Amino acid sequence: MKNVRLSSTNLTASVASLAWPIFIAHAAAMTHPVIDTLMVARFSSTDLAALAIGASIYVSIYIGFYGMMQSLTPTFGQLFGAGEFPEIGRQVQQGVWMAIFLSLIGSFLLFFPTPFLYLANASPEVAQKATLYLRFLAFGLPALLSFLVYVSLNNAIARPKMVMLIQVSALFLKVPLNFVVIFGWFGFPAMGGPGCGLVSLIIIWIMLGASLIVLRFNPSYHFLQIFSQGIAGPRWKDMKELLKLGVPLGLNYFIEVTSFTIGALLIARIGIEAVGGHQIISNFSLVVYMLPLATANATATLVAQAIGAKDLSLARQVAFSGQRLAATVAIFLSVIIWFSKDIIVGAYTSDPEIVKYALPLLLFVCAYQFFDAVQITSAHILRAHKVVLAPTLLYLISFWCIGLGGGYVFAFDVFNLGLPDLITGVSGFWFSCCISLMVLAAFLLILLKRVEKRAVEPDITSEV
Repeated sequence: MKNVRLSSTNLTASVASLAWPIFIAHAAAMTHPVIDTLMVARFSSTDLAALAIGASIYVSIYIGFYGMMQSLTPTFGQLFGAGEFPEIGRQVQQGVWMAIFLSLIGSFLLFFPTPFLYLANASPEVAQKATLYLRFLAFGLPALLSFLVYVSLNNAIARPKMVMLIQVSALFLKVPLNFVVIFGWFGFPAMGGPGCGLVSLIIIWIMLGASLIVLRFNPSYHFLQIFSQGIAGPRWKDMKELLKLGVPLGLNYFIEVTSFTIGALLIARIGIEAVGGHQIISNFSLVVYMLPLATANATATLVAQAIGAKDLSLARQVAFSGQRLAATVAIFLSVIIWFSKDIIVGAYTSDPEIVKYALPLLLFVCAYQFFDAVQITSAHILRAHKVVLAPTLLYLISFWCIGLGGGYVFAFDVFNLGLPDLITGVSGFWFSCCISLMVLAAFLLILLKRVEKRAVEPDITSEV
């Protein structure tokens, strides 16, 4: 197979053509928790609270390992751009080993979630349901992290449609299995919120099986020699290089997501209705986030390929095209969300108390879309350059110090300033989130311009 080289013409179209199947795949994956929330909200408020807390704990644990696995994407992308196809096959096997080792740690944390439940101050009934939900997911984590190797590979070699097909197919299994397990159809005991974990466990292993079949028997992957080289054991040198890039990426994701999930645990102290409203908007915002994330992934893939091909000028042009596309779409998306806010919240729940908490939060979702698009594309382009340490520091300052710390101050009016209702309570965390994203977008953009400038200068080999 010949290496694919980008043309400098119509780069925006190239990014968009790669982004849309990534978006559909991401949206399909993130629709799973949305479906869980919609269905459990109609089962009981107690199960909804357990799902909200359990999902927050799960994401807090999983997201760091997810970020570590993202080290594979720029690695595969640069190797693909350089035409080193057999090395990609070898790195795929090392990626699977890394997934296995990381899942041992993650599964242990999910199986024993008591410290996290203590932070949420959950009632015994809610804690029991959340624990069962998390223990189901503990058995699914090894399959999920291994499936991410397949996802990273396909995105890096510009074949996201293969991932999209599996993710969309899995979505069709979700709803009927949820009905059976949550509400107790066909004689199955009604499990409520914990049943969502069981369904996810089943679907995750099916997805992994499908990906292995595709890699083994689809001739389009034979040029990578994934299986023809034999099954290699862990190569610690390669693993070290992957983790050198992956650990900061894992911290990036962990910092970003826990600024929301820890916020959810603290919001749980306000009441069940408050955390339910927060959970609904969190679910919706995650789905919306998939659009700039897909654009960022597509942009980073093409940038990494251009870097691997030693065409740094083209890499810079692709980066600008991707950022422009993401920012433009974000502006239109904000307008659509604002004028559809009643429909959006109404699709989740008709409980007036939960609606009262959820509806005002959409104002903040609209407000931060542009800045979120800029920061996520900038961050992914930096990853394509394998620049990860400086962004991690910026994430720490923005999300934890400004976002989470400021959110706590606003939400509970710590200094008794008599703050308006719009920026206190649940809204306080979302208001602070907007500020953190504005700061992060500005500094990541400055960092990216510096990295791009240094990359095109001769004799510059050191990483920022």
